[in-house]
Amino acid sequence: MTRLQQTPRKILHVDMDAFYASVEQRDDPGLRGRPVVVAWRGARSVVCAASYEARKFGVRSAMPAVRAERLCPHAVFVPPDFGRYKAVSRQIREIFARHTDLIEPLSLDEAYLDVTVTKTGLPSATETAQAIRTAIRDETQLTASAGVAPNKFLAKIASDWNKPDGLFVIRPHRAEAFLTPLPVGRLPGVGKVMELKLAELGIATVGDLRAMGGDALEQRFSRWGRRLHELSLGIDEHAVVTERPTVQISSEDTFERDLLLDELEPHIQRLAEKTWAGYQREIGRLARTVVLKLKTGDFRTLTRSLTQPAPPLDAKDLARIACELRNRIDLPAKTRYRLVGVGLSGFVDADQFEVQSDLFTPP
Repeated sequence: MTRLQQTPRKILHVDMDAFYASVEQRDDPGLRGRPVVVAWRGARSVVCAASYEARKFGVRSAMPAVRAERLCPHAVFVPPDFGRYKAVSRQIREIFARHTDLIEPLSLDEAYLDVTVTKTGLPSATETAQAIRTAIRDETQLTASAGVAPNKFLAKIASDWNKPDGLFVIRPHRAEAFLTPLPVGRLPGVGKVMELKLAELGIATVGDLRAMGGDALEQRFSRWGRRLHELSLGIDEHAVVTERPTVQISSEDTFERDLLLDELEPHIQRLAEKTWAGYQREIGRLARTVVLKLKTGDFRTLTRSLTQPAPPLDAKDLARIACELRNRIDLPAKTRYRLVGVGLSGFVDADQFEVQSDLFTPP
């Protein structure tokens, strides 16, 4: 008996179909059936979402908007309205909450749900997934795809299997057989670089990976090798986490034209105010680390950070520290920058911080 069979969880991954673009098409009947690209026009803009009509032309999220326009010249560009998308996302999460309290949102348009035990008493995870999809369709006039599986990583693969508006179930006893022919790139954490490394070992599919064995993979890739072998067996013990403590709060901006380092101060001040506003919503937690992020005109990303004994006092203090971090940039003075970001990290609980302060304060 495998560890997979000993883990009786029932996990759903629910993923809205082309969420931002679908909201736009729902709210504007004139956009239905047309290739919709949610993005600002301009050389610095990227695609937030693309309708399925636009995806047929190769348009994808995170693609530069100018490239999307070249691929699909007749696309309708719609500027994003995140306030509206968040409102719909709240509706969807209310539907989830009717079935379980174990909800792990990943973004506005997708979440994991543990439905091992449900509030509704529906007899199976499959019926729960179908009930959720039906409610989303009826109450929001949008479609969602869902994956049902014994763990999170399998559920995420399953939700993508019958998109859009699909449902796919991976049963525990079928997990290994399902995974065997899949390309190793379908496993979480296996990017292009790792794919090339595995290809050099003659590993192209999950079945090839499994056949190599856990010991050989661990010897070659250390702990990550052992994790790869577990995934090849369909094993994933990560539970659905309902609340994740904040790791970082940040704001960033891409400029219309590249700027010199000395020209960034007003932008840093504006972003510091935006980041501070988000930080104010954190209850009972303090951030001690200030982060400055820069991206050069040739797309090189730089970060500089400073951790102090005490958190910044206010938005002005945050901006001051972020501006001072520019002094740690050692590129030529003529270097131009296309993006700047200001962040806060190093979060600790307020009561923990007070205890530490008391310990290190001289009597």
